[in-house]
Amino acid sequence: MDMKVIATAEDAAQLLAATWPDGAAETIAVLHLDSEGRMLGRSEHPGDADAVDLPLRAIIAEALRLDASGMIVAHNHPSGDPTPSSEDVEATRILAETARRLDIRLVDHLIFGGDGCSSFRALGLL
Repeated sequence: MDMKVIATAEDAAQLLAATWPDGAAETIAVLHLDSEGRMLGRSEHPGDADAVDLPLRAIIAEALRLDASGMIVAHNHPSGDPTPSSEDVEATRILAETARRLDIRLVDHLIFGGDGCSSFRALGLL
């Protein structure tokens, strides 16, 4: 089976942007990766027009089910501004810490808004 390799945040952003669900609601997508960056699976978790709760339990359960070594989380801001909110930063911190305790690396958290994309790793938030 030929699995897609996600080597950079740009690879993830390109893959996700090309397949992002249509609509005005916030959505979270998670790419689950093996130790070589090969994509093991993808999950999506819809929210509403201006918020989406980070489904910590579901994200971690899927990572464990797939025996993932890493994951990239992404969500959209329908407002068009890809700047992370304080809630985004706190939820990501909790997810990263929980994943780390289970030997799963949160590789990045990407936020799409308008024509832009913010990377928590590039911003020094991970």
